[in-house]
Amino acid sequence: MQSLIGTGVALITPFKNDFTIDIEALKRTVNLSIDGGVEYLVVLGTTAENATLSADEQELVVNTIIEANAGRLPLVLGVGGNNTLKIVEELRTRDFSAFEAILSVSPYYNKPTQEGIYQHFKAIAEVSPIPVILYNVPGRTSSNMSPATVIRLANDFDNVVAIKEAAGDLVQAMQLIKDKPKDFLVISGDDMIALPIVLAGGAGVISVIGQGFPKEFSEMIRLGLNRKVDDAFKLQYLLADCIDMIFEQGNPAGIKEVLKILGVTENVLRLPLVSVDESLSNRMDLFVKKMVKNS
Repeated sequence: MQSLIGTGVALITPFKNDFTIDIEALKRTVNLSIDGGVEYLVVLGTTAENATLSADEQELVVNTIIEANAGRLPLVLGVGGNNTLKIVEELRTRDFSAFEAILSVSPYYNKPTQEGIYQHFKAIAEVSPIPVILYNVPGRTSSNMSPATVIRLANDFDNVVAIKEAAGDLVQAMQLIKDKPKDFLVISGDDMIALPIVLAGGAGVISVIGQGFPKEFSEMIRLGLNRKVDDAFKLQYLLADCIDMIFEQGNPAGIKEVLKILGVTENVLRLPLVSVDESLSNRMDLFVKKMVKNS
């Protein structure tokens, strides 16, 4: 899965002020990431606010991104949830011809045991027509996929090819890297520690800030993969304040504010999410305009 090495971007869903999907802004977002040099795009991840999209709206987002991408970059589709049978049915019926892999989050709210998590992904792996990227994000699911469970899945199913590890725990990520099968990829799901994970042997990142500053962030990851450590950390520290800011009041409120300042889209979210407050907006405005001026 060489196509998953480097920087993937978890794309937002832009909305107009009337809360309908802004198709033209979505196309601009796709092109900004591609022109900035990222390696692949993630469609309908958490950052896309997919929980607030109807089935028809999800299809509109998928088709718009496929059209805007025009085969330029590999695409990964978010297919996950806490109803295993529903996911299995989608995997059996959806057309995945445009996608390189699926990204499937560990079940949220139900709080399954490690055996329950294993059986959930076993059911997915047995029917998925394309490779599976596991997604561990305990801050959203309220349960952590243990390294032992991840490695068990990686060893038992050839099509379980990677994990997006977003526990924010560098030690856990290092344990995964140490114990994983040779070709299994550990992908950071946390922008702030993406570079340390890469330097520890990770394959890259699925990023949020990467769609606001795709050139700088994807270059940082490439420098890390090539072991050009000092140059990579210069970019890390250049972006660090903004990485903190975009998550300060929740995702994707922060990255939508960055994209608003860049003139890509309005910062409109669907409830229960709301836009960042004026104080954070002002701080982000100063940072983004300074970055643009110095680029």
